[in-house]
Formats: sequence, C-alpha cells, structure tokens
Amino acid sequence: MSSINRIPKIPEDEVTPLVAELLEVIHLQLEEIQLLRDEIARLKNQKPRPDIKPSRLEGSDRSNKDKKKVRKKRPKKSKTKKMEIHETVPIHPDHIPSGSKFKGYQEFIVQELIIGNWNTCYRRGRWQTPSGDYVVGQLPEDVSESHFGSTLRAFILYQYYGCHVTQPLIKEQLREMGVSISTGQINNIIINDKDRFHNEKDQILTTGLKISHHINVDDTGARHNGQNGYCTHIGNEYFAWFKSTDSKSRINFLNLLRCEHTDFVLNEQALAYMKEQKLAGFLLSRLISHTGKIIKTEKQWFNFLKRFKIISDRHKRIATEGALIGSITYHGFNPGLAIVSDDAGQFKVFLHALCWVHAERSIATLIGFNDHQNKLLENIKTDLWNYYNDLKKYRLNPDESHKWSLERRFDELFTRKTGFASLDKALKRIYQNKDELLLVLIRPDIPLHNNLSERDIREYVKKRKISGSTRSDIGQKCRDTFISLKKTCRKLDISFWNFLKDRIECKNKYPPLAEIVKYQMTCASV
Repeated sequence: MSSINRIPKIPEDEVTPLVAELLEVIHLQLEEIQLLRDEIARLKNQKPRPDIKPSRLEGSDRSNKDKKKVRKKRPKKSKTKKMEIHETVPIHPDHIPSGSKFKGYQEFIVQELIIGNWNTCYRRGRWQTPSGDYVVGQLPEDVSESHFGSTLRAFILYQYYGCHVTQPLIKEQLREMGVSISTGQINNIIINDKDRFHNEKDQILTTGLKISHHINVDDTGARHNGQNGYCTHIGNEYFAWFKSTDSKSRINFLNLLRCEHTDFVLNEQALAYMKEQKLAGFLLSRLISHTGKIIKTEKQWFNFLKRFKIISDRHKRIATEGALIGSITYHGFNPGLAIVSDDAGQFKVFLHALCWVHAERSIATLIGFNDHQNKLLENIKTDLWNYYNDLKKYRLNPDESHKWSLERRFDELFTRKTGFASLDKALKRIYQNKDELLLVLIRPDIPLHNNLSERDIREYVKKRKISGSTRSDIGQKCRDTFISLKKTCRKLDISFWNFLKDRIECKNKYPPLAEIVKYQMTCASV
C-alpha cells in the first residue's frame, strides 16, 4: 500500500467514538479508491493490483510445509552418448588387494573449455634463385596473410553476431585473455572481406522462394546512418532471410522477391496485376502493345514510362509493381507460394494468407463500457478461439465435409449484429478478409498465424537495442547477412559456431546452406 493510503496509528486511549467512526469511513474510502484504480487499469488493458498472499514463514499454519508436490518423473536422457571424447585418462586404485579381478572401467566424463591465447610464429623460408628472384614459404590457407587465426576470427564473429556482444566489450574480453588487438582490427574482422558469406545468404533466398510452399514475412524499424529505415524478414521453418532498406513499400517488397535480378518484364501476370489495380484503360492499352518486352535497368524502365506519358505517381507505382511481378514470375517464382503476413498492405501480392492472431487483435483491444458489452466481448472471443482450434484440427486432418461447415460458421460468426458498434465494425473488417483468413481450407499446408516471422525478427530487434543503428553500408549488409545465416543454421540444427569456423578455415565440411535447405524441404515434402 502506498504512503498516501497509510493511516497513522492512534493510541487506544485517544480513540474516542468520533475518531473510531472517522477511521471506519476512511477504511471504506480507501477500499473504494482501490476498486476505482483496478477498474481504470482494466479499461487501459493494464494489470490490476497483484493479489499477494500472506507469508507462511511466520505463522502458526505450517501444516503444509512438509507436503511436497508429487511430480511425474521423466525418463532420463543420456547427455554424453553422442559427445566427442578428446582425451581418455585411465585411473586405477592406489591399493589393489591381491587376488582381485579387473572388471572394466566406470566412466566419469568431465566437460571443459580451453580458453586462452595461442601465438604462432611462422618462420617462412626465404630463398634467392639463380636469376635473383626470391621464393618464400606459403602460409596455411586459413591464415591468409592475417595476423589473427581462424578460431580467434570466428570467436569475434560469434560474440558480435551470435551473442550480441558489443565491440568495446569484445576488445576488453580479448585483452584480458592476453590477445593484443585494437578496436579497428576487431571492426575489420567483423565487416571486411565477407563476400563469401553475403553470397551464401543470397542463395538461401533464391532457393527458398523456388521450392517453398509458403513464406512468413514481417518488417521492423532499422535506422541507418541517422535516417529511419526498415528491415524485412522472409522465411519459414527451414530458412530466415533479412534485408534492410530505406522503404517498406510494396515496390520494395517485390524488389526483394526478385533476388539478384534487376529487369522489368511486361508479361501476362504484369498486365493482369495492373488491370486488377485499376490502371487507366488508355494507359494499359499502350502497355499491352508491348507484351513480352524486357527492360534491363530501373533507369531504362522509368524512361520507358515517361515515353508513354505514364507520369503521375499513382500510375507509375501501379505500372512498376506490375513489371516487378512480371520479372518475378519470369525468373521462375513458384506460383503456388503462399505469403503469410500480419495484414500489412505491402505484402498483399500473389497468394496471400492472413494471420489469425493479428486479426483477433482488433477485438482484443476493445473495451466494454458496461456489463452487457463485456459479456458480448467475452462470448465473441470464446467463439472465435473455438473456431480457431477447429481450423487447427482441420489443418492436421483435412476433410471436405468439415471445410463447408467451417465456411458456414465463419459467415455466422463474423456477420453477427451485436448492437455494440465498435465490435460490429471489428467483426465486419475480419469478414472482409475471409478469403485470406480461410486460405487454409484450400491449402492446409500453410500456417494459421505469423508467429514464426515475429519470433525470427526479434533477433534483429535485440541487435538493434544493444548496438543501435548501423552507420556504414557494409556494416548494414553484414548485420543482415550474419543474422540470416545464424537463424538459418539454428533452423537446420547446425551449430553457428562450427559453421563460422568451417567457412573461415575453408574446410567445407558443411555444404552451402541453400543446398541443405533444399534437401530438408524435399525430404519433408516426400
């Protein structure tokens, strides 16, 4: 209880009948104030005052102290069955009585880390040939003229991208381990000469879009060089891909789906999209006459639009979006790919599905102003989540008869007239998205929510909160690349640490991640 609610203690001999009556009134007022506070918290969607039970440490009621909850024992799993043993040390008793028989070993495994600096001096033989030239011994491939070994470089990358440790803390940590390294050298290891990683990241998206049945998409804020920007996530159960840009428009999203391509294509899909978006008929007819045309660069495309008098912002936007869709389909985009999103407008292209969790939020944020409205809200929420659970069951076991039943129930639930204006409006909005919410009835393979993308993109949000915005373009590119590789490794059950060491040491123990993604997706679909 706050200090305002405390009542000063009054000695018994000073408590007159009038004082006693006033104290009772004060107690009643305090209870009323607390009830009003709890109601305000409920209306604001905040937590009410916690119901803290009295402590049992100092009371006479200690009868339950010795009562223990009986927990169901789970079978123990061997933690060392697949563990690699680096050293085996046999130990025998100090005194073995005569006549004793050897009965094997009782194993006791101890895990340990070897942490510390290890400096190597390569003495490169230098020879002068009869012609006067010099030949020098070649350094190992994983050294590559760097004064820092592969494990140290992998450790820096893992700490920065895998554990979100800042550069000053990495420097402090390495200095205390005896490594002589500057902040500039740490920064170079983090962002420079990472072309191999960038290429591998781009291959993941190209492969994922070609063979996936669905993708989850989302975006979040990503400031760069003092300016507001956005980071878009594309992925599913097998891969995650991030890209930071200065826009989150539909044109930007379609540009990402084009992968490495830069052309604009006027084909049937492009023209169908322009017609659906109600591009002016006289402008559409001009473009139809150039069906099949491929324009290689963005500059040439906008010159093309200018030549055909397509100059208003709206007309240019629709035509550009259509040509981008033409390019995506021209380069082998999977036409059956479903895009699952949270109802952000930029993602509503191709075969689009909506997240049920986000759809329900329009109802969850409503506040009833009387008991009747609160009852209506509770009933609608109960019916909605019951319906959602039935959709989950249908997804696991699709049945044509259940499909029509679920469609009828959707219509009945979201066309109700409750008399609660805000609730009726929310129900109507959900009903208008019927096709996208019930796409699961046609495609049971797609998820009902966008939670996967929400979880994946938290990785970027954590990095943004710890390290702030990016400053250089190469720094921004590296952040996107290594977050993509880390999340993809985790989805493929690959150690990110082992992956980094493998790539830096050029051992190629792991094939390209895109190939592993393709293999696992193919196996899952069989």
